[in-house]
Amino acid sequence: MTPTRVLTGITTSGTPHLGNYVGAIRPAVAASRAPGVESFYFLADLHALIKVQQPARVQRSTLEIAATWLACGLDPDKVWFYRQSEIVEIPELSWFLTCVAGKGILNRAHAYKAAVDKNSAEGLDEDAGINAGLFMYPVLMAADILIFNAHKVPVGRDQIQHIEMARDFGQRFNHLYGERFVLPEALIEESVATLPGLDGRKMSKSYDNTIPLFVPREQLKKLIYSIVTDSRAPGEPKDTEGSALFQIYQAFASAEETQAMRQAFADGIAWGEAKQALFERIDSEIAPLREKYEALMARPQDIEALLRDGARRVRERYVIAQMRELREAVGLRDLSTAGDRSAADAVAGEIVAATALPAFKQYREADGQFYFKLALEDEVLLQSRGFAAPKEIGQLLGRAKSDASAELLDALLAASEPVDAAARERVAQALAAIRQADEAARQAKAAAAQERAAS
Repeated sequence: MTPTRVLTGITTSGTPHLGNYVGAIRPAVAASRAPGVESFYFLADLHALIKVQQPARVQRSTLEIAATWLACGLDPDKVWFYRQSEIVEIPELSWFLTCVAGKGILNRAHAYKAAVDKNSAEGLDEDAGINAGLFMYPVLMAADILIFNAHKVPVGRDQIQHIEMARDFGQRFNHLYGERFVLPEALIEESVATLPGLDGRKMSKSYDNTIPLFVPREQLKKLIYSIVTDSRAPGEPKDTEGSALFQIYQAFASAEETQAMRQAFADGIAWGEAKQALFERIDSEIAPLREKYEALMARPQDIEALLRDGARRVRERYVIAQMRELREAVGLRDLSTAGDRSAADAVAGEIVAATALPAFKQYREADGQFYFKLALEDEVLLQSRGFAAPKEIGQLLGRAKSDASAELLDALLAASEPVDAAARERVAQALAAIRQADEAARQAKAAAAQERAAS
């Protein structure tokens, strides 16, 4: 059975803190050990350049974050662990995808829109201070994913849009050049822990309220003792609800330990005593990891060698052959073979040179419901209602690629927002175009296969 490929990008900016550890690193390392999964973990240093223009900071952050993941148990012998910039084919694929990506889709990317809206609110030119890297970020992210034909990408809800964009770009490329890419799915972890920081707000570098993961023991203790609490005296019952101290303790403690602390709050534990218990519980888990981290940081050449080896191996296994086929597909070919192209190849070339085809797109919204739409580039021809699960959508769209009956058209329309008679006819024409293109592509592939076998 083919393993499920799961790809995780690791941002290389800033110093990891307890919130990163609890919310991302610890669960991701645990997931890397799951059976039936082939895991890809990469340091997203090219992405970091969008916001960070201090070379020493990029270098230092990449080193710290690589050392952190290794110290926390990521095993490079059992997963693919590499630096994004070492996969030199990723920027090349990013350009291929740039040439099929709709600008209208990129205009709607959350990060770009937020930057534009901020400028507008401040009375500035809407693109003031916005670099093209931010605008093109979704395309580079799509290349990260599609180059390995990843099946699933763990993301937070704010990143779902980027996975849908990767699907859009991959689907458009597949329509133009044949089935080249697996279309990825967002893997949403509903139970990801979000830690409060020193001031009770979400732990975040932007709030300057973090507890760095591997600070020395005494500094860790000092930071924990600075967590904001209320003025209730020893002996007064204390609320666990809304308590940053209790929430952080719960993220590290067992169920039994958490229940004991809950009771201690009810019994009026002193804040100093509670902070000491929190410090001891965190340090018992972090101390052995800190020791590994410090040993790794003392030998950066070992981390460099490990990342280079990981990139070399994953390129040899997946990337080099994949890019050779993609270059061939788009026409970046050996010119000396131009006269040898078969009639079947010429037919295939006419197919891929056709104008844009309509396409179905599936996605999940923030309401938790699943949707599909039928679109021609940026024009939506049909918009579905929400579905509780994607299976029903998959079955319906699977039928749409081969079933030309009026019953199928009626089923699609019944599952969608109402349309008028003219729009119904456009939907019928779009479905016919999709079926014709799929059949032509199958015939061209079959003819090409027969010719190769004969030669």
